[in-house]
Amino acid sequence: MSRHPSFKPPGGMTKSRNVLKRFERVELLRKRGQWKDGDRVVSLVKTKPED
Repeated sequence: MSRHPSFKPPGGMTKSRNVLKRFERVELLRKRGQWKDGDRVVSLVKTKPED
């Protein structure tokens, strides 16, 4: 079931997510130099999204 177009926020305003998916966290850690190849993808350090 789809929503009526009038329920969309005006001007396409959307909130930015404050939780990253695992692959996004790994990419961010690579940019920061905190990720090495071969590191485990479980129990990653906490990261905040880039603004």
